[in-house]
Amino acid sequence: MIEQKNFFTSWSGGKDSALAHYKAVQEGGKPVCLLSMFEENEEYSRSHALPYGVILAQADAMGLPLLVRGASWQTYESQFLDVLDVMKRNGITHGVFGDIDLEDHLVWVEQNCSRKDIQAYHPLRYKERRKVLDELLDAGFEAVIVVVDEEKLPSSFLGKEMNEETIQEIEQLGVDPCGEEGEFHTLIVDGPMFNKRIPVDFKEIEHHDHYAFLPVKLQVG
Repeated sequence: MIEQKNFFTSWSGGKDSALAHYKAVQEGGKPVCLLSMFEENEEYSRSHALPYGVILAQADAMGLPLLVRGASWQTYESQFLDVLDVMKRNGITHGVFGDIDLEDHLVWVEQNCSRKDIQAYHPLRYKERRKVLDELLDAGFEAVIVVVDEEKLPSSFLGKEMNEETIQEIEQLGVDPCGEEGEFHTLIVDGPMFNKRIPVDFKEIEHHDHYAFLPVKLQVG
């Protein structure tokens, strides 16, 4: 599958991409770099709204180069395909993704990777969602909730660590504790493949449309 294959990881900075990367390495894959898709100005990541400095700090803690591409939702696919050409020219044959079971996105990833002769690999594919979280916690990852869809979860969940207590609270509200459909997003601040914890501060909560964001800033000094 991935053993001894050069791969990049589609990196959001959150729990699913981190666990997928970790599992691919455990399975014998050879990580070459991280790829993060950002907003057009390349200041903040798509969906998770994480600043460039925080994503770069994660990459540095993993000892990997970071490749960033800025795109609007209209240019996302073309930018993604363009960066796959870069991967292929540099001997990368596989891409690792953290999708679980959203079929439309799984198909989109596989179709676009195949257009550039890149093999898409999904270590979490079709796993039972609660098992994914068990693996995350068992491996020692520290994930903090930084975005919530307020139509699904209250903003009081922002800043909470993904632990057994938080997972149960999410489940009691009838929400998928993996947040697979965008109910919430996380930031990984520590994990088994990091050589140091990511030092971050959190600022005042912001609200946009029906989403609440916990702005993240990398500590300096």
